[in-house]
Amino acid sequence: MNQKYETVIGLEVHCQLMTNTKIFAADQNLFGSQPNQNISVITLAHPGTLPKLNKKAVEFAVKMGLACGCGITRKTIFDRKNYFYPDLPKGYQVSQDKAPICVGGQIHISTSKGERTIAIHHIHLEEDAGKSVHDGSTTDTLLDYNRAGTPLIEMVTNPDLRSGEEAGQFLTEVRRMVRYLDVCDGNMEEGSLRCDLNVSIRPFGQDEYGTKVEIKNMNSIRNVMRAVDFEVKRQAEMLESGQTIVQETRMFDADNGHTYSMRLKETMNDYRYFPEPDLAPVVISDEWLVDIQANLPELPRQLFEKFTTQYNLSPNHASTLTDSKEVANYFERLSAVTNNYQTAANWTIGPVKSYLNENIDQTANDFPVSAEQLGKLILMVEKNSVSYSIATQKILPILLKNPEQNPETIAIENNWLQNSDLASLEQIIDEVLVAMPDKVAEYQKGKKGLLGLFVGEVMKKSKGTADPKITNQLVVSKLVIS
Repeated sequence: MNQKYETVIGLEVHCQLMTNTKIFAADQNLFGSQPNQNISVITLAHPGTLPKLNKKAVEFAVKMGLACGCGITRKTIFDRKNYFYPDLPKGYQVSQDKAPICVGGQIHISTSKGERTIAIHHIHLEEDAGKSVHDGSTTDTLLDYNRAGTPLIEMVTNPDLRSGEEAGQFLTEVRRMVRYLDVCDGNMEEGSLRCDLNVSIRPFGQDEYGTKVEIKNMNSIRNVMRAVDFEVKRQAEMLESGQTIVQETRMFDADNGHTYSMRLKETMNDYRYFPEPDLAPVVISDEWLVDIQANLPELPRQLFEKFTTQYNLSPNHASTLTDSKEVANYFERLSAVTNNYQTAANWTIGPVKSYLNENIDQTANDFPVSAEQLGKLILMVEKNSVSYSIATQKILPILLKNPEQNPETIAIENNWLQNSDLASLEQIIDEVLVAMPDKVAEYQKGKKGLLGLFVGEVMKKSKGTADPKITNQLVVSKLVIS
């Protein structure tokens, strides 16, 4: 980017709420159904139909607001936002204008340049529109109203973000939070989490903002970062060549990484907001607010602090463990069994995460081996009953297929218990050294790196049952004597 200009970004993040039904109708709220199955006369805005507010959607919005440190509007109303698209059956959207349910708040992000706090202007509730499907046609549009009426929260930030990286990190943190709270699945590829970007630039040192351009419906964190980079470059080149930046709505082409103009940006007056006459005001009582607050889970930032301070884990380990709520919970259950935070972290980040990486459709809740069972296996390693390699490469694969089996029984039946018997180990070591006289001579002449070769051969001969520590000591002593 041209170093004369500072980037200014604000985000409007839309999160579809995981309620069973829609925000103003009893239609099922479900992704992936056949087109126009989850609809009713209310969704289709038939004359005479009236909306009824979904209480769970309000609760989810308040949960997100409390998690972000927002002020909760105790008496709020809904408004009609008037605009026409073919996938908006009523010709207006029920949203919130003057009295959003959550006001203020912030989200902390970590970037390559350090920690930053991004201010939230507000979070409001609204309904989603349907979906237009062009299906390759240049003349026809197919309309699927399944999504119409899906409850949304829209989080609007202050223009505090200064780079594509920061925008990407903000979205990453929002996705983690909504998943921890169980209010949204965060699947950007399905559109349940998406955002609009407001991007402008201004000369460094200037207080006044430049003309902002909105980029609509971004559904990939990587593409958000790419769109920012392209748009900043485009605007800088326009200013340098004396052109005027127009306030407009643009789209992003993921194939070439460019934005392109869609329409001039509407103003607030174009939407003609007015109070929704068919919905009563929403009053959030003290009791309801206290109950929602009491049922909030520990959030990623809280767990990170807990893991680094109370558990003395490294920031890298703590960050990996808090990446998802399911992994963090599994780690804590495993810690309770092993009574060793670092060991539990190593196994969770190692074997458990490896399994999840190979089975990307599963979460730690789906990991076949319970924390209690895995804890038994870990304790066997710590007592030197089995080696780590036998535990992870031999016993764990059996447990993954037969989670109820006892790890110790598996080790005994397969003769995998670690051999600490000095006499039998010495016999194996003698056989290995006798078979490799040239290597023994090289070792004794100073090539100490061959020690690993001898120990490895002993491990092979013992089928992995030799105690590595004792084996190492015995091999060294025999090489000195011989």
